Amino acid sequence: MGFPVVLNEGSSQIPGQLLMIKANDFLINLLDSFHGYLSSDETKSLYWRKEVEVQLPDGTTEKAWSYVLNPAKLPKTASLIEDGDWQKSLQENPSITEKLTEKQKTYIQRLGASTGREIIPIDLPLYRELMNLEMIVDKGRRLALSKTGHEVFRYLN
Repeated sequence: MGFPVVLNEGSSQIPGQLLMIKANDFLINLLDSFHGYLSSDETKSLYWRKEVEVQLPDGTTEKAWSYVLNPAKLPKTASLIEDGDWQKSLQENPSITEKLTEKQKTYIQRLGASTGREIIPIDLPLYRELMNLEMIVDKGRRLALSKTGHEVFRYLN
């Protein structure tokens, strides 16, 4: 989707933000749900919650929880951010949702909200754009969101 993720491998330092919160089980469960973490079956999780060591600005280290991507869920089109500076990387290479036009976003939202029974007309240039971006698939008599299109739809909503 064009957003950075952390994998539980390598030894590079990654700049980030450390949030100190007092959390009860309800808040932790809510954060786990948001990140697609299933403690009952990590293999099906989008992210895993792992304890990691972080370096504070004063040079000291501390243990903290981090959500790392399940490697089985890593998209084939993912690319490594060599220096780990994901903010700089996003400025240089904006996410796909940042690159979409309002017309493209609106169509993806309409198609994603569709039950499959209604006819959603499309103009040929828009059809070509979304096919080239691999957002939609042509199912003969109707269009549907691709796997990437579904991810974009979920992000947009």
